[in-house]
Amino acid sequence: MEVIGIIPARYGSTRFEGKLLADLCGKSVIQHTWENAKKAKTIEDIIIATDDKRIYNFAKGFGAKVIYTSKAHKSGSDRLTEVVSSIDTKVVVNIQADEPLIHPTMIDDVVDPILRDDSIHMATLCHKIGNEKDFLDPNVVKVVMDRKGFALYFSRAPIPYLLSSFAKASGDRRAAGERGIVTHYKHIGIYAYTKDFLFTFKSLPQSRLEKSEKLEQLRVIENGYKIKVIETKFDTIGIDTPEDLMKATDLIKGARQLSLF
Repeated sequence: MEVIGIIPARYGSTRFEGKLLADLCGKSVIQHTWENAKKAKTIEDIIIATDDKRIYNFAKGFGAKVIYTSKAHKSGSDRLTEVVSSIDTKVVVNIQADEPLIHPTMIDDVVDPILRDDSIHMATLCHKIGNEKDFLDPNVVKVVMDRKGFALYFSRAPIPYLLSSFAKASGDRRAAGERGIVTHYKHIGIYAYTKDFLFTFKSLPQSRLEKSEKLEQLRVIENGYKIKVIETKFDTIGIDTPEDLMKATDLIKGARQLSLF
């Protein structure tokens, strides 16, 4: 097998307990995520990995392949390593369970550079930020890349600091580009790793920057490894609060009216 997708799934959530089982237009959040992920062309198998019997039984009920994992894991990547340790695969895709609007193309896009280039061991996605509110929001993680598309840094802070960019660019994007206005990017938390690098990543100690920003991917950069960042035209809504669920509901209802969902 070349590519396997894993959806780590926890029931607990500080801001929205049980969010993965919340109803979203007739299906649970995690079922939307699973169904959309299964449509990706590069995925050969997909597994939901959970430590909670409620999620395990619910996912079994809608036909998913589910593995019950240890409750001792501190992160989704730790849960991944338990699942794939005995599976023969080249690439492992970590799909966030609370991303019900994930587009299957996003999964194909994050896998592609690893399949094409043996020097790339980890990849993720980004999307252009189009408004100042998201740029300033600490819950929207920002990423800055080098000229070859590798991540320089991820932060909850507004980076790079050019707060006036949005005001200048709002009227004329083309003119703004000619003036050298920097484009800001939101990080979308889907990751693809080679299986070997996933275990390397797990063996690294938590880094100083990772602890400060509460962003696990900074462990990779701080230890001298590279993360390829692919820009996607698709955006997502992570379900972190009941308000996020309402936003996703409105988007799905609107898409259904246009026969897009």
